Amino acid sequence: MADFRLPATTRLGHVHLRVGDLDRALAFYEGVLGLRAERASGRAALAPRNGGPELVLLEERPGAAPRERGTTGLYHYAILLPDRRALAGALRRLLDVRWPIEGASDHAVSEAVYLADPDGNGIELYADRPRETWTWRHGELYMTTRPLDVAGLLCALGPDPDPWAGVPPGTVIGHVHLHVSGLARAEAFYHGVLGFDVVVRSYPGALFLSAGGYHHHIGVNVWAGPGATRPSPDRAGLIDFQLLVPAGGAAQVAERARAHGLDPRPAEGGFRLEDPDGNAVVVLDAR
Repeated sequence: MADFRLPATTRLGHVHLRVGDLDRALAFYEGVLGLRAERASGRAALAPRNGGPELVLLEERPGAAPRERGTTGLYHYAILLPDRRALAGALRRLLDVRWPIEGASDHAVSEAVYLADPDGNGIELYADRPRETWTWRHGELYMTTRPLDVAGLLCALGPDPDPWAGVPPGTVIGHVHLHVSGLARAEAFYHGVLGFDVVVRSYPGALFLSAGGYHHHIGVNVWAGPGATRPSPDRAGLIDFQLLVPAGGAAQVAERARAHGLDPRPAEGGFRLEDPDGNAVVVLDAR
């Protein structure tokens, strides 16, 4: 058990969010991002229109206010687009509808655009650079934050781009980035219990972890302040996110969790765990 590491084919499933007004949220997710929604009983499951995995599950709590500043919880979840041209199309869409863009960065391993949904849930839209261009230094992946070459990215669309048809097939949840109260406690959970590898330690106030040498499936930071408290449970924000492991892997993770004194609770065909700050992950075998 001490040497347990998540298999390289580990990936993330959907992100489950609480919103204050489902119609308002869907006006963004359907109308701006172009996702397809299936609604039922105060919930909506969102996926690419032309096929692909479920990306986001929205759950309405009428009137829920955004998460308080200075608390733990979701920093952003990241939608990984299949290529640079798809990211350029998404950026062009945001500019065309004048949706507020909160940041645009070149991280060396990827290019990214940052925004938020109407409930303040942070979103990153990004495309990876080829893995063979990533740089490892002394066992640590080189990641940075530089201004994005917006003009250069938009040139990827060519002179006569197709009309926006929503995020394309091949789009997945690439990573989840969380506010935590302390990096050591977060590492003890995401590395020590779940079995992610730490790939970046040198980024100020943050830690990045992954399976299979990816740049990160999980990011944690103390940018809300060391010792940040948990948000109020009635606020909008993250409910949980899915961790999909190869067949039989969920049982291994559950056994490891119990060995660390945690209590995996049944959920969605797998089990649910909370990190030390109450951020919840549902672990299940991938299908």
